[in-house]
Amino acid sequence: MAQPNVSAPTPLNKKPREINVFVLLLIVLVIASLATYVLPAGEYTRTEVNGRSIVVPDTYKGIESSPVSLMGVIGSIHTGMVEASSIIFFVLIIGGTFGILTATGTIEALISTLSRKLANQEKWLIPIMMLFFAMGGALMGMAEETLAYLGIMIPLAIALGFDVITGTAIVLVGASIGFTTAVMNPFTVGIAQSIAELPPFSGMGYRIILFVIMYAVSVYFVYRYAMKVKRDRGYGFFAEGKYDNLESKDVKLETRHKIVLTCFLLNFALLAYGVVKYEWFITEIAGLFTVLGIIIAIVGRLSAGETVNAFMKGAAGLISGALIIGVARAIVVILTDGHVIDTILFHAASAIHHLPPALSVVGMYLLQAIIHLIVPSGSGQAALTMPIMAPLADLVGVTRQTAVLSFSMADGIGNIIFPTSGYFMAGLAIAGIPWGRWAKWIMPLILTQYAIGLVAVIVAQLIGYGPF
Repeated sequence: MAQPNVSAPTPLNKKPREINVFVLLLIVLVIASLATYVLPAGEYTRTEVNGRSIVVPDTYKGIESSPVSLMGVIGSIHTGMVEASSIIFFVLIIGGTFGILTATGTIEALISTLSRKLANQEKWLIPIMMLFFAMGGALMGMAEETLAYLGIMIPLAIALGFDVITGTAIVLVGASIGFTTAVMNPFTVGIAQSIAELPPFSGMGYRIILFVIMYAVSVYFVYRYAMKVKRDRGYGFFAEGKYDNLESKDVKLETRHKIVLTCFLLNFALLAYGVVKYEWFITEIAGLFTVLGIIIAIVGRLSAGETVNAFMKGAAGLISGALIIGVARAIVVILTDGHVIDTILFHAASAIHHLPPALSVVGMYLLQAIIHLIVPSGSGQAALTMPIMAPLADLVGVTRQTAVLSFSMADGIGNIIFPTSGYFMAGLAIAGIPWGRWAKWIMPLILTQYAIGLVAVIVAQLIGYGPF
């Protein structure tokens, strides 16, 4: 198969001036630091419930201003690295395991085989695989876990005539659909409904409808772009030649490759079971991938030395993405140490309190979207905001279920656009896509999704989405 013409002189293929992602995050870090000097400090009383720190409503009080010093700003990067260390090492282990997988030749053989079999049916790749990731997001809250798939989907997309953005979008946008609509997402709806004292995963029917709508809109957006790239490779983005040589090889899928792939799939089946049944998270999942790396090295006939070298090479390729996660976390550290997060929440909630119900739900939705920029963790945002939003919903005549929906919809969409979302930025680093290029491409979809979310919460308010 011919190499893609990545140098075609079309407008979309010209290399734009991009802001380095670390520079972008440092700019946001400086802005957050200045905010601690401008905004008054304040805090809510917190209590521990089921291992989570929960805000106690009506306990906000102003405290002595504590702007972050220059040394605090400098130290926040290290602190952010420490606080995000579990995710950082998770990413490195994932990268190392994929380094071993690549060294066995399995990925190369799989891509070659699938590109032949899907030569005239490649259009099905996008809706089928996006549905797979969307279901993972909806049922298991897949987010960081999706990074493990980028190493397969991007080369496969290119081999079928698409580009790096298409392969990345299949994974990140796909999972975001499910995470946003949160049919049974234990990390967002599960926690939020527990705090709001709603029945676990109640109101599922309405969220399924939203899942279908978001899925259809997102697949159409990605599919339309992919078909443009298919017709004219010059419209695509190929990460400066990072994946150029993937289409030129014709490698057969041997028995050992099939066994490696079987082990790989069984690993994800076990992962899904553990997440649902035993609430496994990053530590357990990282352990699974460590064991998987050892097993596929044995099956793939790699020596001990080759295995270690392959792991190190794979992990080294994700160093940039891992560091991005830590720097993004530093922004949250600054706002927390400056005691301004609770101030932002208090004044925003106070403004919503005086609005009529129809506008209150809009205010809740917009507030959750803003807060997600500075608190990118879904479970963290639920613990921070729902103790305030649940009683506030009672006061302004909004159902608690609608308040939870406002949170989950606003929380999920921002995961694939906000530079403070660590796993998302790590995904872009893995793919080799500059944030500016991705933002320009995906912004129409993001705005559409936010509009769908806004309509969804207004309709929920009008129909009395409950049970209460």
